[in-house]
Amino acid sequence: MILVLNNEQVIEWMKQYQEQISKNKHMLSELDDAIGDGDHGNNMDRGMTEVVKTLEEKNPSTITESFKIIAMTLLSKVGGASGPLYGTAFLEMSKASKEDAELASLIEAGAQGIAKRGGATAGDKTMLDVWLPVASELKQKSLTSQKLEDFMNLTKDMQAKKGRASYLGERSIGFVDPGAASSKMLFETLLSAIK
Repeated sequence: MILVLNNEQVIEWMKQYQEQISKNKHMLSELDDAIGDGDHGNNMDRGMTEVVKTLEEKNPSTITESFKIIAMTLLSKVGGASGPLYGTAFLEMSKASKEDAELASLIEAGAQGIAKRGGATAGDKTMLDVWLPVASELKQKSLTSQKLEDFMNLTKDMQAKKGRASYLGERSIGFVDPGAASSKMLFETLLSAIK
């Protein structure tokens, strides 16, 4: 059985994600404080609050429309690197969803968008270190919350090669990447929304 995403699930996913971000915004900003500029939680909270509001106002009827609304809202409302990166991911997912609503393909398209936009690869201590393995776990239908936790925690021992954290060099080792942490929440709420 192939995991396919429908529009109701996308809306539910975004609502749950917004709640998680809101609940954990201080923790995300603390992670960002250690190796970035300390605003990841607040930026994501502002963006996701706006995403849920805009989805309710515009009431899109397809996942392609929903993803495009999410992308445009994140691009315009979230500061720092996370707005462009998350926005690009959802924009690529919106394009991919025209042909295919298969979950693994959508997440893979999102991951490729992030890689292109941020110039990162696996192991650079970025959100991509969660997105890439998630795409392959979804293909195998073997994604679990525990695996998401593991993917996020793997970034702790990595040295940052991209973004503000990369300026710290070896001092970036020992901290979880904030984008990996918010991505873990993104996929945890996805698992919950598609149950």
